[in-house]
Amino acid sequence: MEPGQEYEDAICTLNTLQTNASALEQVRRERGHPHLQLQAMRGFLERAGLTVEELDHLNIIHVTGTKGKGSTCAFTEQILRSYGFRTGFYSSPHLVQVRERIRINGKPIGKELFTKYFWQVYGRLDETKDAHGGMMPAYFRFLTILAFHVFLKEKVRGQLVRPWVCGISSLGIDHTQILGDTIEKIAWQKGGIFKPGVPAFTVKQPEHALAVLKDRATVVRCPLRVCPELEDYQTDCGPLHLGLAGLHQHSNASLALQLSHTWLQSRCLPVALLQGTPFKPSPIMVKGLADTEWPGRNQTLKHGAVTYFLDGAHTLRSMQACVNWFRETAAQHESRASGPVARVLLFNATGERDSAAMLKLLVPCHFDFAVFCPNITEAVTSCNADQQNFNVSVEHMLTRCLDNERSWRLHHSSGPQLLIEDALPLGPEKKADPLVFPCILSALQWITQGRDSVLADGAKTVFTVKPSVMAKAAPLCDAVEIHVLITGSLHLVGGALRHLDLASSK
Repeated sequence: MEPGQEYEDAICTLNTLQTNASALEQVRRERGHPHLQLQAMRGFLERAGLTVEELDHLNIIHVTGTKGKGSTCAFTEQILRSYGFRTGFYSSPHLVQVRERIRINGKPIGKELFTKYFWQVYGRLDETKDAHGGMMPAYFRFLTILAFHVFLKEKVRGQLVRPWVCGISSLGIDHTQILGDTIEKIAWQKGGIFKPGVPAFTVKQPEHALAVLKDRATVVRCPLRVCPELEDYQTDCGPLHLGLAGLHQHSNASLALQLSHTWLQSRCLPVALLQGTPFKPSPIMVKGLADTEWPGRNQTLKHGAVTYFLDGAHTLRSMQACVNWFRETAAQHESRASGPVARVLLFNATGERDSAAMLKLLVPCHFDFAVFCPNITEAVTSCNADQQNFNVSVEHMLTRCLDNERSWRLHHSSGPQLLIEDALPLGPEKKADPLVFPCILSALQWITQGRDSVLADGAKTVFTVKPSVMAKAAPLCDAVEIHVLITGSLHLVGGALRHLDLASSK
């Protein structure tokens, strides 16, 4: 490997491709012209040395939706891997390191492998950009091309040339600037994955969204079926046990069963038999569902007296599911505690999300403290490049945190009053009195009050807190246990995991 082509250099170079506001505007303008986007993608693939015909050999399962895409893919991938297949899994976003987006056999590709293939693809695109008006693919598009390249080079492919099995998870309102501002518009966009004659499955959807999906499937001549309830599948071992917590995972698991069942049929039969009805899952499927892991979604981490509940919910529907899961799971933990338990909310929301409405859903959880911080892992210059976002300024992120704090005050009579000494100012007119924490690490340190040995690591920066704010921490010090719900943003959850799950940062 040549000097200047290490993993860190690859990540820094990748970050230069992050989509900016002008690129997002271009996507919005071309929303009604998908053929232009596909034409551009085909051009980037060819410049990277890939062809669409090669991609057909990957025997891909394609899943879209608003919520549950990743969980559905995690269930499906675990089932197929349990059958002994070599699997590739491409998803977005990542939590801690960008390598998580490209997985082989359930594990993120290693730094050395990522670096090698990154420079292969980037080099080919960079060498040909002058002949194409200086055009380079944006961040997400580049990673998609890189994933295809990795899977082909690592021979993650089926023996049959069958292009797709498609699935649509739960639909809701999100990414409205790109997908549209109604459930019908979003359903139409998501139905773009339908292919002529290729089996497709969807979980139960809102009535109008399902009607749009059915219309698109009819036009494309794609056989579409609605998945049954998970409870309708027959097993010899009683109710199916899922490795992912939460009732909302049931529909994702049912979709995964239909997708994996159809994919397995395509390995043995010339034409896949469209199911869409309950069947008896094999013991391997049952085990696959039970063994599934998907960090940052309904995840619980216990560090001594501190228990973290992490869920990247960032829409109203997913936040309600998160609240239901947290209230039930936290109550179980509290019933086993030997004394008083302090409940703390660590929250952030970004982009166009309705954070005020999400915070309103969280009020019934009865938190003792609500803490707000931007998606900055650590307020020092050595911040992890994998989690840098150049599309939003620090000032904007902190302003959004203040807005979230004000929303909480409106919903909650005793709003949060948290502050780091020498916190990042927003400007000369802004006073530092009721500010939120400037980064995730400083927030976690105040919440845990030195009771989490992982955060008490001497190598970590210790942030100084004003005495007046430290005095407010008495309930945290007096509690037998501290329960922390971290939610509102997958990027917030990922930043927290970087500090809490050291293995994820290696």
